[in-house]
Amino acid sequence: MRLSAPSVTRLVSELEETLGARLFHRTTRSVGLTDAGTRYLEDCRRILADLEDADAHAGGRHGQPEGWVSVTGSALFGRLALTPILFGLMDRYPGLSVSTLFVDRVVHMMDEGIDVAVRIADLPDSTLVAARVGSVRRVLCAAPSYFAKHGALTSVADLDQHQLIDFSQSRSGSQWGLVSGSKTVTHRPETRFLVNTADAAIAAAVAGRGVTRVLSYQVAAEVADGKLQVVLPEAEGAPLPVHVVHKEAGQTS
Repeated sequence: MRLSAPSVTRLVSELEETLGARLFHRTTRSVGLTDAGTRYLEDCRRILADLEDADAHAGGRHGQPEGWVSVTGSALFGRLALTPILFGLMDRYPGLSVSTLFVDRVVHMMDEGIDVAVRIADLPDSTLVAARVGSVRRVLCAAPSYFAKHGALTSVADLDQHQLIDFSQSRSGSQWGLVSGSKTVTHRPETRFLVNTADAAIAAAVAGRGVTRVLSYQVAAEVADGKLQVVLPEAEGAPLPVHVVHKEAGQTS
């Protein structure tokens, strides 16, 4: 890839921040994968293998994939994570063409003619084939300038004293399931700004308008650049699973 050492170090740091895990052991003499790094490498290889296998199924055969394959995922995940993977597949298989549907809603694969979906959620039972390939965490975050003006956020109970930016597909808003002490509590954000895209929530947070709750990978760059600060990581519960979903061989839309 012809990247400089500082560029590689920065990209690895951003990836570790996104995942919330250290991927490498670093000493003055050597660099090696941690257990989490080894698992992540295996997961990434599995993602590529699953996508390639889905391509073959979509074409009704195994071997060199050709023709069109349709892929869906959430808007930001599609832009930040899936697009580079898809470009890699297209470079590897010149006969492969890709169409994407990156939207922040549940896409019904059979009804909308989708071959492969990446879902960040627990999955219901279905006739589709799913493989878990990783996980992501939610994070609470705001701009340092916001905390300088409004004070620190040190507990879940403090949320009622802060300006909150709610990200939800529902006009009634969302509910934040957070860990407080030894129990999980449901916090319904009292907000003056309700948005339906993660991009809008992140932009508002960067502008110092309040605290928002999004997925860690969605704000990895802003956190690395110091534009946003993650708070109360201990208040977040279990990470959300990431699945690659595709149709069984022979299934049609």
